[in-house]
Amino acid sequence: MEEYAAIKLIQTLCRRLKEERVVYCHWKSNAAIARSASGENDLDLLVSRTDQQPFTEILRQLGFKETAAEADRTFPGVTHSYGFDSDANRFVHIHAHFQLVVGQDATKNYHLPIEDAYLASSSSDGLFMVPAVEFELILLVIRLTIKHSSYSARLLREGRLSSAERNELQYLIDRASKPKMDQILKDHLPSIPPDLFETCLQNLSSNAVWSIRQRSGRKLLRCLASFTRYSPVTDFRLKIWRRVKGSFGRRILRREDKMRFTHGGMMVAIVGGDGSGKTTAIGELERWLSADFVTRQYHMGKPDWSALTILVRGILKIGRSLGFYPFMRAEIQYTHDPTRLEFPGMPWLLREVCTGRDRYLTYMKAKKVTANGGIAILDRFPLKQIQFMDGPQAVRMTQMIPRTKWIQYLIHLEESYYQKISLPDLLIVLHVGPEVAVQRKTTEIAEEVRARAAEIWEIDWSQTPAKVIDASHSREKVLSDLKELIWSQLSS
Repeated sequence: MEEYAAIKLIQTLCRRLKEERVVYCHWKSNAAIARSASGENDLDLLVSRTDQQPFTEILRQLGFKETAAEADRTFPGVTHSYGFDSDANRFVHIHAHFQLVVGQDATKNYHLPIEDAYLASSSSDGLFMVPAVEFELILLVIRLTIKHSSYSARLLREGRLSSAERNELQYLIDRASKPKMDQILKDHLPSIPPDLFETCLQNLSSNAVWSIRQRSGRKLLRCLASFTRYSPVTDFRLKIWRRVKGSFGRRILRREDKMRFTHGGMMVAIVGGDGSGKTTAIGELERWLSADFVTRQYHMGKPDWSALTILVRGILKIGRSLGFYPFMRAEIQYTHDPTRLEFPGMPWLLREVCTGRDRYLTYMKAKKVTANGGIAILDRFPLKQIQFMDGPQAVRMTQMIPRTKWIQYLIHLEESYYQKISLPDLLIVLHVGPEVAVQRKTTEIAEEVRARAAEIWEIDWSQTPAKVIDASHSREKVLSDLKELIWSQLSS
């Protein structure tokens, strides 16, 4: 057997499967099994149905999370799970089959009931259990014929084998025994004549033109008719419809063809004062997760303006330009007493109410993402412990002036938006001392940086649901801690 290196999580997984005597094999693409062992490729595992429960329990214990694709790409007896290897900084995607459902990617129209024999042929390569080469080659020829030798394949421009497919085919041909393949066909797939199978194999390996492959392929598909899930007409219609629908969704509607977490998504809010590295960390986390999963990033400190906010701000800007009121400093004033703030004027109070509404609307957008199995990462979050940023400001602004009915109404309206915002599923605080923050944020006013950082630094976070991470460490260390924490909090 060829030697290859495997990352820690995959080594642990294979050891646990062996210890629990789970019957499985890495059922395809074993020509590139080294890439699977490194986590670069998916792990395509065929698992005995009788071992589904212990297999699933092992995945849960190792921190794997079950995910699902869009409905059009979900097939019976097939599951997706992801684990995270923090040492390798890499996701491990397990594409588990409990029955051999194969075919063109849009429909997977064929179920080959040879799972038990396929698994029984397997032996260890030192790490994985792998099937007999002859079984794998037979299945590959069937898969490639279905995918590349039909009329729908020609219509969908899938008539040619890729270079990776040709390499895999040759890899197996060089190692397989024809007499053994003939015996497997006779014992387990008697509807396929060995001479027809040999013709299909030769046409694929010689890269024959599509018209030649189509003739033998049509005969092979007839032999497989009893294994189909849909009629030929339905299969053809679904292939075309799903291809058109998928292209329209990606190109016009900008939908992402990514995984969602089966047991629910998660809203993650990250809070930190100036100099904590919050913005950089959030950007890295979004890139890390969005490669595989539905992920959205929202800024709760500076939410996108709604149509109403744009209208109100536009009217206020016109009023200021006409001299109805003077220009007011936009920034919140940072004082040693966060409960008191000099009233900056009614226009600013109106804008704070609009900001509260925009934060609520942004929160609702994030809530919808997580309710549908995605991950929402929030930059900052309104918390009652923090008064300088992101919370209700109307009360602070009006401490030193008489509160008319109009002002009381605005105070109540602003507070009503914040009251509808519940705590996120995971609240993370990046903790860094005020003086460290000042040293890192040299381009801003030191006193304001120190005030914002001190407020977060001095809060007793042990009395809250927040998870605190020491942000004084290196960027790599902080990011590693964040990834491990987020992944551990997702539902399995």
